[in-house]
Amino acid sequence: MSRIGKKPVAVPEKTDVTIVDGVLTVQGPLGVLKKEVHPYVGVVIEGKEVQVSPKNETRLAKALWGTFASHLQNMIKGVNERYTKKLVLDGIGYKMASTDKELTLSIGFSHKVIMPIPEGITATVEKNILTISGIDKDVVGQFSANVRAKKKPEPYKGKGFHYDDEVILRKQGKKAA
Repeated sequence: MSRIGKKPVAVPEKTDVTIVDGVLTVQGPLGVLKKEVHPYVGVVIEGKEVQVSPKNETRLAKALWGTFASHLQNMIKGVNERYTKKLVLDGIGYKMASTDKELTLSIGFSHKVIMPIPEGITATVEKNILTISGIDKDVVGQFSANVRAKKKPEPYKGKGFHYDDEVILRKQGKKAA
């Protein structure tokens, strides 16, 4: 039994949740998010609450029950307040710049790394801090993970991208005899 799935999801003011032809739509002050409902999961909208339940007793239905309830909570939160992730770039000579559509990284390669910014995401650069924000938690998290994967922090000097609250475990270098 899913502890998250059992609880009804509250819908705040100025937010509208509808389901049409198996597509769940959440509309709020910041935008609209849509997600297709899996056939094994049932969604019932009752006033200002949404109840998610499994349609049968299979293992897959039980697994998707809590997962879909979490996705629904994230969608409702996203249309009311934006999700943000901060990445810090450490390293001498490493630079980054952003425009509306792409992120340009100079991170120690012989060429600049150019990454297109997904639609609905804003990426702002201030010195060595990249702030990624948007209403879809999945897209914000995936894009920040893709940027971090271009230059992960190395364990000796800590050069590369790391999250703002991430702790990098450092290794000790060679010792002189």
